[in-house]
Amino acid sequence: MATIEFLLNGTPHQRDVSPDTSILTLLRDYLGITGTKEGCASGDCGACTVAINNPSDAQSRFLSVNACITPAHQLHGQHVITVEGLATEGNLHPAQRAMVECHGSQCGFCTPGIVMSLFTLHANQQQRPSPLTPETLEATLGGNLCRCTGYRPIRDAALSMQDFSWKAPQWFEASQQASRPLQSPEPIAEDEALFIQPTTLAELTDARHCYPAARLVAGATDLWLENTQRLTPLHQLIDITRVEELCRIEEASFQAQPGWWVGAGVTYSQLEPLLNSHFPAFAHLLHRLGSQQVRNRGTLGGNIANASPIGDTPPVLLALNAWVELTSHNNTRQLLLSDFFINYKKTALADNEVISRIFIPQMPEPATLRVWKLSKRREDDITAVLGAFCYRVNNGVMEDVRIAFGGMAATPKRASQTEAALEGQPVSKANFQAAQRALAEEFQPMSDVRGSQYYREQAALNLLERLYLSLSSPNQEVMLHAYAH
Repeated sequence: MATIEFLLNGTPHQRDVSPDTSILTLLRDYLGITGTKEGCASGDCGACTVAINNPSDAQSRFLSVNACITPAHQLHGQHVITVEGLATEGNLHPAQRAMVECHGSQCGFCTPGIVMSLFTLHANQQQRPSPLTPETLEATLGGNLCRCTGYRPIRDAALSMQDFSWKAPQWFEASQQASRPLQSPEPIAEDEALFIQPTTLAELTDARHCYPAARLVAGATDLWLENTQRLTPLHQLIDITRVEELCRIEEASFQAQPGWWVGAGVTYSQLEPLLNSHFPAFAHLLHRLGSQQVRNRGTLGGNIANASPIGDTPPVLLALNAWVELTSHNNTRQLLLSDFFINYKKTALADNEVISRIFIPQMPEPATLRVWKLSKRREDDITAVLGAFCYRVNNGVMEDVRIAFGGMAATPKRASQTEAALEGQPVSKANFQAAQRALAEEFQPMSDVRGSQYYREQAALNLLERLYLSLSSPNQEVMLHAYAH
């Protein structure tokens, strides 16, 4: 047990909870705050959405998160807002009033989570006024499922929030002194509870050395499912979210290449401005990576370390020829990401190492990156097949071709034979057909609930065909365009 100190709707709280307690359990079971609902317990439905910000940081935005898969200990020194805190002196928040006026609620079970997502949208627009675009609205509500009303009245509510006045309660500007990070007494027994929050990379690697059995936790968007879905206890956790070095994005040169070092603790939401500026196809993929709640929590380093064959970012990073830096308490090494993945859920990461940062090389002009994800749902779904293609076309000839796939092997993987078939070749139907023959021999994907082996093989070939059609008809959209496809 460790004592966490936090603000709840502007009121200070202290609680002793076990390491594997979620914010949802803390609210409902420990504090009796039951407006926040449990739906899926896996971060998919959004019924448990709450808002979090850092009261000691004046620039901190309100972030929507899934309370069911967010560790309660990560609230230490933070401010959590629930649906109970929105109304002031009997006056509803504009998100609540708009939902009432637009008939956006029916059974009401999902409504608190929807209201909290709308609250973050309203609060952040108040802080940084900007037009409410369809893309912004879709991103805000993409992680909230409603099975009763349909989404039109909810959308109407979002669009009408600015029509209602609101007097911010005192807690809206609440502040508190920065709390000391959570530390655990030393030594501890192997089965003793542990939750520590190192603030430097040196502290993190020392903790990793001292507690090799402890699990690293950042966004917990995958790790916490072991607890909620498999009922696996998570007794010993090392939280990396307060490590300052892991939260940086730095422009730099590495291996004689310009690019950016991205800390392993950088979230997808924090990464988005960089990708929008330099890798728009990668940024476009983020709209299909989970929900906004997940993107506010999930980290680039976590997606890599998880080593899932259907992780969304590794194929893109492979196509960009990215590197990873691995750090232990007495050593630092860098290796190509293509050398990091060894087998299913097996990586080159040693027991005493952490991923400290990722180097993303800048694409030289006139290189192009294309990323296409196939999944059953457009929003908030896991990949069946993902193809990433990076290349240059010089006088009609393919150069510097790098192609990577997710969902086609035990690991995210480069399609080296397919690359070789295209490298130095003119863009022609015959050459792409040769590349498709090479691709058909490179992978033997498995069949599962997201797609059969035959589907995945054919889908990968079709993505390569789409690339050919895009190159041979550059001014024509190959398929119907949607906001996210």
